[in-house]
Amino acid sequence: MKVQVLNLDGTAGTGEVDLSDDVFGLAPRADILHRVITWQLENRRGIARATRERSDVARTGKKFGRQKGGGTARHGDRAAPVFIGGGKAHGARRREFDVSLNKKVRALGLKMALSSKAQGGLVVVDSLDVEGKTKALVATLAKANWGKKVLVIDGEAVNDNFARAARNIVGLNVLPAVGANVYDILKHDTLVLTRAAVEKLEARFNG
Repeated sequence: MKVQVLNLDGTAGTGEVDLSDDVFGLAPRADILHRVITWQLENRRGIARATRERSDVARTGKKFGRQKGGGTARHGDRAAPVFIGGGKAHGARRREFDVSLNKKVRALGLKMALSSKAQGGLVVVDSLDVEGKTKALVATLAKANWGKKVLVIDGEAVNDNFARAARNIVGLNVLPAVGANVYDILKHDTLVLTRAAVEKLEARFNG
């Protein structure tokens, strides 16, 4: 699949890039994409620390008062929730969200996400060389008209000037190729790849 290389302002650049059909030419399947996104979001969730309930508190179980005649309630356990230092009644339980997913399915999901953007919403640029000024980058991207939410993926590392200029632009996110993931790709209107990003992504699956 050949794609015209563009400049950051949307104008035609020099040459074309040949995208691998094994990575950018698959037919997307909603079930695979759903599984990968669910796995990704579940693993983002943090694990809350469980509170100690009555059976978890290290306190004596000896009855500490007479059954009758003491003028107090007939308690039998210091770990009861009514006492200071006792266990929590109906406390929070530990919940783990460590969902497993086969590595091949994860790789297939990323290929399908890239393929879905290749069908509409994929832009390939030569490089991300800019001045490093946010105002200038905003004006450049306004000419391109790539939508409100744009994800830019560079090669080994993101261009420093571009990352600095894009830092405060709402709706513009930047990632290195190693950080490419299904959720971020699909939630943006346009996916912008550099030539280096294309090489890295194809090598990621071929290697």
